[in-house]
Amino acid sequence: MRIGTLGRGRAQETGPGVSGTVRLDRRTKTLTKRLRPGDIAVIDHVDIDRVSADALVGCKVAAVVNAAPSISGRYPNLGPEILVNAGIPLLDGVGRDVFAALKEGSTVRLHDGQLLTEDGTVVAEGVAQDAERITASMAEARAGLSTQLEAFAANTMEYMKRERALLLDGVGVPDVATAIDGRHVLIVVRGYDYKEDLHALRSYIRDYRPVLIGVDGGADALIEAGYQPDMIIGDMDSVSDASLTSGAEVVVHAYPDGRAPGLPRVQELGVEAITFPAAATSEDIAMLLADEKGAKLIVAVGTHATLVEFLDKGRGGMASTFLTRLRLGGKLVDAKGVSRLYRSRISTAALVVLVLAAFIAIGSTLVVSTAGRVYFGLLLDQWNGFMFWLENLFS
Repeated sequence: MRIGTLGRGRAQETGPGVSGTVRLDRRTKTLTKRLRPGDIAVIDHVDIDRVSADALVGCKVAAVVNAAPSISGRYPNLGPEILVNAGIPLLDGVGRDVFAALKEGSTVRLHDGQLLTEDGTVVAEGVAQDAERITASMAEARAGLSTQLEAFAANTMEYMKRERALLLDGVGVPDVATAIDGRHVLIVVRGYDYKEDLHALRSYIRDYRPVLIGVDGGADALIEAGYQPDMIIGDMDSVSDASLTSGAEVVVHAYPDGRAPGLPRVQELGVEAITFPAAATSEDIAMLLADEKGAKLIVAVGTHATLVEFLDKGRGGMASTFLTRLRLGGKLVDAKGVSRLYRSRISTAALVVLVLAAFIAIGSTLVVSTAGRVYFGLLLDQWNGFMFWLENLFS
């Protein structure tokens, strides 16, 4: 007998398919903060990326309903495949009217490409994605990568002209109180495999004590892993109040014209902050700041490094990431490379063997030396005296 989840159990009572409490938000990143197991997530996300899909799977949703196409064909995005492989039904392209037709917290049911209310009224219809359909869509998307590469090249040139002063000379990088010059810097983004990478870097962090910079939610990731961030950089839309008030230096990412939508939130918490105006993404300005302030080595956790990951960021973020990595060169190391190449200088087993060897050496010295025999005789007399005392105590 197969026992389903709570959400599936309710579905069998109300009708075929999958039912659950609906949660709506056009921004997937915002929605995942309030999702609970068994909920049905309604989003508006063109080309669901890997990070968003991993977050939805981690929330244990019963199903995902997307107002937009989950695979537009621009590039082979990995999100839909992750959802389907996790056994989460994905209803695609239902249209944005679904946000007006549904009420947050109501119960809905997903069946045969339709989204229905409790009374059976069809609210929206779309394409029910499955493994076969996704595989075919991925093949088509790979064939269109050449178009994306052309757009990437054009966008890179445009960004280089607009931000060349920042990229080449560090113009606009603010002064910070955190001491970075000559030190290693660990930059954490709540992105690809960030939990696994942070776990793998425990020995590195313990031995080198790098400056810890959290990019938005990356600060929460550091605290969850048991570390105290030295600096938080970002637009402050996905970092918790607890992290912002943890004592870390706060740098708010602002638009090139100086507007910083995240600054009022920080100020309301009574936290002092400085702004960093730039057209680049938050993870990129974190790297540029660390480099400009003299970081000896920059280790990146959860950042974007491959072509598909660049495309996941959207056309606006591709160029800044590519050019930032180009500028930093060998100073920038991906966390996966560190975890594979670096091992703790002294392993636990080596420490145990060293301690045992020291005890054996001390014992051997005491046994063979004249002084050792004298001390051994004194210890033996003390022991005999203690035993004699015990015998008199209980006699």
